[in-house]
Amino acid sequence: MSKILIIYTGGTVGMIYDEKTKALRPIGFNEIRNNLPELYRMGIDFYVYAFNPPIDSSDMQPEIWVEIASIIEDRYDRYDGFVILHGSDTMSFTASALSFMLENLSKPVILTGSQLPIGKIRTDAKENIITAMEIAATRHNGQVVVPEVCIYFDFALFRGNRSKKYNAEKFEAFYSMNYPPLAEAGIDIKYKTQVVLPSPEKPLKVHKHLDDNVTVLKMFPGITRKAVEAILNVSGLRGVILETFGSGNTNTQPWFIESLKKAIDKGVVIVDITQCDGGSVELGKYETSQPLQQIGVISGHDMTFEAAITKLMFVLGQNLDLEATKAMIEAPLRGELTTNTHDWEAI
Repeated sequence: MSKILIIYTGGTVGMIYDEKTKALRPIGFNEIRNNLPELYRMGIDFYVYAFNPPIDSSDMQPEIWVEIASIIEDRYDRYDGFVILHGSDTMSFTASALSFMLENLSKPVILTGSQLPIGKIRTDAKENIITAMEIAATRHNGQVVVPEVCIYFDFALFRGNRSKKYNAEKFEAFYSMNYPPLAEAGIDIKYKTQVVLPSPEKPLKVHKHLDDNVTVLKMFPGITRKAVEAILNVSGLRGVILETFGSGNTNTQPWFIESLKKAIDKGVVIVDITQCDGGSVELGKYETSQPLQQIGVISGHDMTFEAAITKLMFVLGQNLDLEATKAMIEAPLRGELTTNTHDWEAI
């Protein structure tokens, strides 16, 4: 019998409608358990670690990611897998952060939640939790099938650091534009083992230092010099995610390129990712991205925003020299980026 730890952080999955306030409020895990008797018929030995009070995912912070990683580290040898119940709004950020923090992960860490509270008749919470539990417990010939940090939502299992919440109203809240699902749940759960990361041989190593001295510069037509310089001159700034057009393009006005260069010369790491949900940055493909390449902007390839910002926090937290930092950002650490996007498309 597999032994699974459920980490209940909060989110819509654990909320009920309060008649007095006319708003959703969080409930404890015992009330979730009362609405999900199927848990006891699964043949899985499960235990629960519940945050008290539960956390709305809009309040998620790096310190909580460290707490979750520490919970997994402290109990890693006692459980076969972990299911994290989490609000959907920042689930992709948490999944991405944990993927970098949990180096040499050889057990499933599955995040899930719901669009409707578990007490609602039409809730998606029950199916999401039950299937996430089954995935976390699944072995094939004694081997873990998915030794990754993943998100399970609405019949699909995604690599956590490739996922994005794209819809606030559909049960199908997440997608992974630049990487295929790791599994699809129908009558059976069909695993696509060819796109799952191999199980590591080294022991788990948990990283707990994240540097949040980072910010975001999102391009739009008409962005002003005053706005750009305000962002790039934040006190203590160490890293910037530059959200560009298309395959990594920006405007080429001299003042803009010069502003970026001044920041880079001061040691600020600037990572270029596309605003598009699908596709990849290809610095130098167009003339409008060549100046970025020349001044030392780093390519984020096909990383999601959620993966890019959490990876930047993680890498800066390693306190490496500048060249090692750049090399680490551009390298695929946990399957979060593809340097050649045609590699997975052929699978």
